[in-house]
Amino acid sequence: DFFEKTDIHIHVPAGAIPKDGPSAGVTMFVALTSLLTNKPVRNDVAMTGEITLRGLVLPVGGIKEKVLAGMRAGIRTIILPKKNEKDLEEIPEHIRNQMNFKYIQRMDEAIELALKHTEPLSAEREVVSVPVS
Repeated sequence: DFFEKTDIHIHVPAGAIPKDGPSAGVTMFVALTSLLTNKPVRNDVAMTGEITLRGLVLPVGGIKEKVLAGMRAGIRTIILPKKNEKDLEEIPEHIRNQMNFKYIQRMDEAIELALKHTEPLSAEREVVSVPVS
């Protein structure tokens, strides 16, 4: 009922933190889905990708830098747009071998990979806001 009666529009204006491109689309959609379904996001994955209004996942830039940042942060599973698979050739093989890459073409695939498959959060642990940085 909520989803049929509610439209959600997220606008991320320019501010103190510079942003370049739409690569946080997948991450913001997963975070919003987590909030609305009360299902937590896995804390061992990172993700990137642009999304269309129809839920298709488009390629983004800066894959090498994003993978290396994830590696430094201890992340070993990264969800990437399928069309960015070729960009992994820029990453040294010894680093690629330590990582687990999941390729997606649609947002339903991202949700399946990123959300924990457990019971929803209890009311006392319910997330009421999602910080955007």
